[in-house]
Amino acid sequence: MKRRWTRYLTPGLVFQSVLIGGGYGTGAEIARYFGRYGLLGGLLALAAAAAGWSLLCAVTFEFVRVFRTYDYGSMMRRLLGRAGFLYDLCFYAMLLLVLGVVNATAAAMVRALTGLPSWVGVALLSSGVMFLVLRGTEAIEKALSLWAYVLYAVYLLFLAAVFLHFGDAVISELQKGEAAPGWLFGGLRYASYNLICVSMILYTLRDLRSRREAVTCGVLAGILGAAPALPLLLAMGCDLPAVLASETPVMAIFGRLHMPWLYVLFEIVLFGTLVETAAGFIKALEDRMERVLCPRAGLTPAGSAGSSWPWLGRPLMTGAVTSLGICVSTFGLTELIDKGYGAICYGALVLFALPMLTAGVRMLRRAGT
Repeated sequence: MKRRWTRYLTPGLVFQSVLIGGGYGTGAEIARYFGRYGLLGGLLALAAAAAGWSLLCAVTFEFVRVFRTYDYGSMMRRLLGRAGFLYDLCFYAMLLLVLGVVNATAAAMVRALTGLPSWVGVALLSSGVMFLVLRGTEAIEKALSLWAYVLYAVYLLFLAAVFLHFGDAVISELQKGEAAPGWLFGGLRYASYNLICVSMILYTLRDLRSRREAVTCGVLAGILGAAPALPLLLAMGCDLPAVLASETPVMAIFGRLHMPWLYVLFEIVLFGTLVETAAGFIKALEDRMERVLCPRAGLTPAGSAGSSWPWLGRPLMTGAVTSLGICVSTFGLTELIDKGYGAICYGALVLFALPMLTAGVRMLRRAGT
């Protein structure tokens, strides 16, 4: 049994790890969904995103605790009944997109930093993913939690460097009090684009003992998920118009800092998040398949000691899915992401978030625990 503070923090740290997915690497998402509303407006939008995640996580975590649905398939079957398979379709589509993107991103990062061929980045990513997934549930939890601490430390170091050089500019930007209309929608929209990540971390909830613990974990998960965006958003205040105009806002900031060692450290940490996100998706898929192929697993958390997953099942599936991600990364993904990502996320909103916050709450009230 985990210590209380570990039970409270682990779900949120793992949520943050699979959520970030290297998406903060260029800062483009932060600029698009938060920075565009002004620095104050961006902070308000970020708070809205954190609140949205916290609400959904709190209800979902309590649902999982009460009904003991430690994989997303069991949870959706309990929530939607026979229609639960529709969520599988959303998850599979997102899995393909994410694996393709993280492999392509890993290749580009290693090539840019070292000049080595793209396959080196893909090989490093794939090796890290397979190592994590095959080590099992507890190893994944520990690795993702520890790397989250490393990420927070580097992001805070980055923010400190920005304030050391451009603190007056950041404070001046904040004092403008600019909050362009639409910040609330922007924050909630960003939160909705990452709903699937909530359903990927259910295996971290098996030690929750009470409703208070579940709700507290959910609120903390929303806050921890949004936390890495805060230093990046504040750092953009050093020259917000120029940073927003850049295709890679983080590079624009580092161009002003002239600290190449910090940039290399920043990219290394972000490469680790790529491994975490890919491992998180594959872990969630394998837990789902364990329930399908080994129905006798009963209420034992998938992937834990005592589960009935064949000993070759996870290695074979991990290798197959990792290879599939490498294949997908060779295709042109830009148009597919632009058009497919939004549709998948709206599917998750309709099939997961809205039912959980309505029917799921009613089910919890009836359960009375």
